[in-house]
Amino acid sequence: MGDKVNLALDVRHQQGKKAARLRKEGIVPGVIYGQGFDPIMVQSPYPAIERVVRVAGRHTPVQVTVDGKKKIAMIKDVDRDPVKARIRHVSLHAVKANEVVTAEVPIRLVGEGESVAEKAGLVVLQAIEQVEVKAKPADLPEVLELSIVGLEAAEDKLTLADIPLPKGVEYADVEQDLELVVVNVYEPAALQAANDAAGGDAEEASAESVPADNGEGAPVEVAE
Repeated sequence: MGDKVNLALDVRHQQGKKAARLRKEGIVPGVIYGQGFDPIMVQSPYPAIERVVRVAGRHTPVQVTVDGKKKIAMIKDVDRDPVKARIRHVSLHAVKANEVVTAEVPIRLVGEGESVAEKAGLVVLQAIEQVEVKAKPADLPEVLELSIVGLEAAEDKLTLADIPLPKGVEYADVEQDLELVVVNVYEPAALQAANDAAGGDAEEASAESVPADNGEGAPVEVAE
C-alpha cells in the first residue's frame, strides 16, 4: 500500500430529507459502520470526499477520523447523481488492522509498446481490468502489475497465474481459476474480422418493431 489516505469526518445529525440541505451547502452525507459499534452518521465537505473516492477507490484503506477517534475503513458504496455524476452519499466499512479484508484491485499492464508482439504490429488486448483479492489492510496493493514484455506471437496470452502477488496477498476466491486469461495477442486482420462478424450479427430494429417495456403504447419518459 502506498501513502496513507486520510479523511476527517464530522458526526452528522441531519437525516432523511434534511440531508438534502447538506448537499446544497457542499457537504456530502455518509455513514460508517463496522463490528462492535453502532453505525455513525457522518458528513464531510465535497472536495475532501471526492478526492478520497478518486484516490482510494474501493481497494485502498482510508485512515478516517470521526469525532477525534481514528479508524481504518474501506469505501463500500458511492451513490452519485445519475445526471450530474456528483457524489450524493458514501458508505464506509470500518475494519481492524489485523483483519483480512477483500477488495477489487485493478490490474495494470507494464511494458506496453516494448513487447516483440507489439513491435511486429500485433494487437495486445487486456481482457480483465480488475480482480478481487484478500489481505490485511496494510498489505492491500493499489494495483497488481502484469508485464507484457515477453509476448511475442499471435495467440500468446497471460493469465492470473502470471501476476506476481505481493507478500500477504491472495485471491479472494479460494477456487479462483488461475488460468483465467488477462491478456490476449491478436493479428490485426483477425481481430477486425471478429469485430465485423460480431457487429454483423446484430440487425438494427425499427421503432415500430420494438415493443414498449411497459406494454404496447406505453409512453416514454424523457429526463429533463
